[in-house]
Amino acid sequence: MGITSSSIGRKVAMALSGLFLVFFLLQHFTINMTSVISAEIFNQLSHFMGTNPVVQFVLQPVLIFGVVFHFIMGFVLELKNNQSRSQKYGVYKGQANASWMSRNMILSGIVVLSFLGLHFYDFWFPEMNYKYIEVLPEDPNRYYEELVHKFHSPIRVAIYSLSFVFLALHLLHGFGSSFQSVGVNNKYSATIKKATQAFAIAIPLGFVFIAIYHHLNA
Repeated sequence: MGITSSSIGRKVAMALSGLFLVFFLLQHFTINMTSVISAEIFNQLSHFMGTNPVVQFVLQPVLIFGVVFHFIMGFVLELKNNQSRSQKYGVYKGQANASWMSRNMILSGIVVLSFLGLHFYDFWFPEMNYKYIEVLPEDPNRYYEELVHKFHSPIRVAIYSLSFVFLALHLLHGFGSSFQSVGVNNKYSATIKKATQAFAIAIPLGFVFIAIYHHLNA
């Protein structure tokens, strides 16, 4: 039987895919933050990521698969949990047994998934069109202006900011729970919980800062 065929297996698969995506989130944030510091550095890093064949044809497909897999597993776990609760309890007192964040992971996940769709529309699809459909000459200095242009609109900045608030809510429960799901339960658990909570707040706020910064300085 596959790892996703049992309840524990599904939780472990969900946790591992989540930890995998957190790594890419940190990498994405690090590159974007350089846009606040230096347009030249941001262009250099973005050009490398956009032209390196390992990134484009190995890591990028793996990342897309990881996103799809994580969210599919999230829906499957939510469905299984709902079925289990309906069978075991006449009334599920969710608020008494779990935090708002843990009870609404599917909601925050849907918002984050919708944001990823917008992000693909804003950046990934234009990039694919630039390189593989129109096949325009490569310009290593185009990335900064393309990024800043997306944050001219206050409506888009507001949507991005709200999406990252939901990402923070999603991470506040999901990031720490991932370690528990893979069996990390020792004397370092309290430290891990504090570190994951700090990450869950700091990184989304960092993305919000980047969007507002470029909007105000456009």
